[in-house]
Amino acid sequence: MVNLIQNVVLVAIILFFAVLEIRSGKHERFNATKDDTKLELFMFLALLAVSQPFIFGVTAKLSELAMPGQRGAWAHLPWWAMGAILLLADDMTQYWWHRISHSPLLWPLHRAHHTAHYMSIRITYRNNFFYYLMMPGLWASGVLIYLGFGDAYLVYIMVKLTVILGAHSAVPWDAPLYRTKWLHPLAWVLERTVSTPATHWAHHALTNDDGIGHYKGNFGNLLFVWDLIFGTAKITRRYPAKVGLPDDLVFGKERWFVEMFYPLIHSRRVHSALVPGGRAYAETEVDGDAMPGLRAAVSKT
Repeated sequence: MVNLIQNVVLVAIILFFAVLEIRSGKHERFNATKDDTKLELFMFLALLAVSQPFIFGVTAKLSELAMPGQRGAWAHLPWWAMGAILLLADDMTQYWWHRISHSPLLWPLHRAHHTAHYMSIRITYRNNFFYYLMMPGLWASGVLIYLGFGDAYLVYIMVKLTVILGAHSAVPWDAPLYRTKWLHPLAWVLERTVSTPATHWAHHALTNDDGIGHYKGNFGNLLFVWDLIFGTAKITRRYPAKVGLPDDLVFGKERWFVEMFYPLIHSRRVHSALVPGGRAYAETEVDGDAMPGLRAAVSKT
């Protein structure tokens, strides 16, 4: 029941942001390929219909075996205590999961999220199929739901989904806060509390050379506070001109089914992180002949 209600709420929030993007006209500039659309659609459906129900079902069974008779045992906790526990068990662990997913070992499971050359709510759940199956926060949330956090989780996830979708939206809702001087104090608080388009777009930037991009930071999902605490925050109140991955410009984009189902399917690209032993292009030793090609590809976008 929790999963069903969450999905209904998620669809409603998505429709709200979708209307904003369509009315703004920004969706016409995405130039998304068929592979982009397939990856985003199938990953969204897989998360809602397969990954999350599977995780919540397994955690319920395992919790019953490990903690018999404890179903709903924590339901008496006040709402603020449940919220704090969820922020630690789900959002903080997701910060660390996101952060280590930028390491060579786990990058293939998260790379798909950064191959989009546009920002939009449609890329929010654009990841490898196994990325969510291994996400610690989802497993922890399943245990907490068993312990009685069902209603609290629905409220929590509604807030979190709104923030995350807003941070990816093609319509930067925080821009008016930066343009209006008397709203600057509010902007200062918000951008240090939750993820905003300005801080999250920087994480997706095509390059860090413009002083805006921050590929190795701004990992927060709901709370940006984690980036401040753990030293990965960068706040510029500006938006990168381009997003995506430089190696896609040099070698061409990966096929959607490779991005979604690696390591079950391997890439056939000349250079790829989606092969056994492969590494992200930026982490390889690029020779003098290849580097000018990369710089030229980036500068043309």
